[in-house]
Amino acid sequence: MVQKRIIPEGGKVSVRVPSLSDLGWNAEDANVELAAPISVAEYIRALRQNGRQGTVACKGRSDVAYANRKPWKQKGTGRARAGSARSPLWRHGGVIHGPQARVRKLTVPQSLRRNVMRSFLFDALHSGKIKELAIGDLFQNGPCTKFAFHMLQQAGLLGKKVAFFTRFDNFEVHASLENIPSVNLYLFDQPNAYVLAHADYWVYLSEDVELFQKMVQQWK
Repeated sequence: MVQKRIIPEGGKVSVRVPSLSDLGWNAEDANVELAAPISVAEYIRALRQNGRQGTVACKGRSDVAYANRKPWKQKGTGRARAGSARSPLWRHGGVIHGPQARVRKLTVPQSLRRNVMRSFLFDALHSGKIKELAIGDLFQNGPCTKFAFHMLQQAGLLGKKVAFFTRFDNFEVHASLENIPSVNLYLFDQPNAYVLAHADYWVYLSEDVELFQKMVQQWK
């Protein structure tokens, strides 16, 4: 018989929406020009392009496994003339102008990257999309996806696209949330504009508040 796991008494979830000052920013830091939409598009395009592997390739006529001799003589056979079995006109012949392995790297200025990330941060703070969760002893007995659903439900995040920031050594949180499709787990050195643009909420635990502050302060 499978034993039913009960949410511990110390597993109550409390939600807090941080302010700009809670994240180590002051009013003067907020008086900056936000990124234009074209800058956001440029940064995300560079991220998407640099994420491509560039390993697709096909064989040209010099790569296929056929001899380069003439299949039959030029005249007298009644067949169409042919010079090589490697011809792209033949089955299993080489491909004309096919894709080849290549890597294209797009770069954007560091100031533009910071400006875009800062704009996302201010927009998330203004919209209340950043949430700090205090979960107590919810995972004291080990990881549990049921408890993770409870945590999201208590925070009003169930069914929302959540970017959840956590430490690499927090095994209980990683194992509990990794099976929930709407939640994407990130370390504090992983976020980029593409990740943040597709998240409805940014979430971190109260025990990791210093790491979250350190992450967003890099965008000043």
